[in-house]
Amino acid sequence: MKFSAPRETILKPLQAVIGVVERRQTMPILANVLLQVGDGRLRITATDLEVELVAGVDLEVEQEGEITVPGRKLLEICRALPEGATVKVELAGDRLTVRSGRSRFTLSTLPAADFPLVESVGAAERIRLAQAAMRRLVERTHFSMAQQDVRYYLNGMLLETRDGLLRAVATDGHRLAMCETALADGSGPDRQVIVPRKGVLELQRLLDGDSEMEVAIGRSHVQVDLGDIRFTSKLIDGRFPEYSRVIPGETDNIVKADRELLRRALQRTAILSNEKYRGIRLTLSEGLLTIQAHNPEQEEAEEQVEVEYGGDALEIGFNVTYLLDALGVIDEDSVEVGLVDANSSCLIRAPESDDSRFVVMPMRL
Repeated sequence: MKFSAPRETILKPLQAVIGVVERRQTMPILANVLLQVGDGRLRITATDLEVELVAGVDLEVEQEGEITVPGRKLLEICRALPEGATVKVELAGDRLTVRSGRSRFTLSTLPAADFPLVESVGAAERIRLAQAAMRRLVERTHFSMAQQDVRYYLNGMLLETRDGLLRAVATDGHRLAMCETALADGSGPDRQVIVPRKGVLELQRLLDGDSEMEVAIGRSHVQVDLGDIRFTSKLIDGRFPEYSRVIPGETDNIVKADRELLRRALQRTAILSNEKYRGIRLTLSEGLLTIQAHNPEQEEAEEQVEVEYGGDALEIGFNVTYLLDALGVIDEDSVEVGLVDANSSCLIRAPESDDSRFVVMPMRL
């Protein structure tokens, strides 16, 4: 195996896949990336057995071949070389030599045949949509995924196709985020799959273009084709909760507020909330929202925000972090908070767009 290319040509695909290379591995080969050279193209593959990333780039090939090398070491070498430098890579025996100018690095290797690759996804369904639409789905929901919950099906994101829509839903049992987008190719079969947390976060990192992408959904994997990058993730085998039951229907008490004013008031009040439970109290009266927080050190904070509200006087407690997370991903100027009573979940949405909904359960203070 022998090839050469400008530093940036090799660095870009390496940076795209390196996120799944764990520093501490039970299997040494998982700390390596697979280099495959042929047909004037370099393909770099990384995996942690749950998520696989493949990035390709065209370059000058002198001799075809494949091998695995330590991923992070190769990345650091390329990063440390000067911009515009030409990098020459050559495999001799079981050592890979990287040369550039007067620099020479020799890396250990492991056989390409031992590298665990995902077999064919066996896609039962293929969806095409814009990267920007998928990015919006992920950004507006990912923060509600659970972390290391014993209910393993919550440690990921539900992707659902129904009625010509692609819907993303995430919940940790205390809050829920949902966002949907229309599919250009209309309605296919109704389908639900759960993508694990790490896969969702890697996909979010990769979605930075405006071009179209293809999502292939199989029985146990989902694969996303982003042009030069291919993302494959195992699916969580489990049944996602009936999320539609959690979303409040008609809410009698609706608060309309300037999103940024409300967000900043909550941020300031949160400074003196209990560091463990993060509880704040919202008190509503006509045209006015009072936000209060206190902590075990007997410190208190109070903010008043003018809002559009004509319902009954109401007092309710929430985890302030959950409210701030929802307000942080809404990009519209105004926001609506729908409330039923002091013991029911609130529904947060932007009146200008109906594609996203956020549900937060109340807490006792």
